[in-house]
Amino acid sequence: MGFRKLETNIPDVFIIKPDVFGDSRGFFMELYNRTSFEEIGLGHLNFVQDNLSSSVKGTIRGLHFQAPPFAQGKLITTLAGKVLDVAVDIRPSSPYFGQYVSIELSADEPAMIYIPEGFAHGFQVLSDSCLFFYKCTQVYNKESERGIAWDDPALNIPWRNIPPIVSKKDTCNPRLQALFG
Repeated sequence: MGFRKLETNIPDVFIIKPDVFGDSRGFFMELYNRTSFEEIGLGHLNFVQDNLSSSVKGTIRGLHFQAPPFAQGKLITTLAGKVLDVAVDIRPSSPYFGQYVSIELSADEPAMIYIPEGFAHGFQVLSDSCLFFYKCTQVYNKESERGIAWDDPALNIPWRNIPPIVSKKDTCNPRLQALFG
């Protein structure tokens, strides 16, 4: 068993494809294996918290991040359904600052995305419903929780043309420029 690590348009953000073994009964795959992650250069990751969310079609969660010292790296996948997953580089000294990676994640075509610390993260549910799973390198800390407007025109994220369902909290998030101007 193993994983393949694929690069994206922003260094440090990776798509991870697991080996999937299927037959007439269904399939089996590993979501995480430290030894296999070491083989693809991600053995240094130390996951300390797992999260699961359930959402309906059109739901947009994000763009969320935690401020240091509670910044989180995330290993993300869908267990059921399909999402558009987005990671925005919010590292002010990065040449990729304000740029994003977006990928469709679907339980029908297993893949994961690894998003390191220094990125805001969000997703939009494209299927009728979704189970969204992610491992974090840092525990949640309410005082460190931050967000960026999901519809910030400066980011120009290609959200799908589905009526958005957004929490009241996420509708109040500032634009990237207001946070990092």
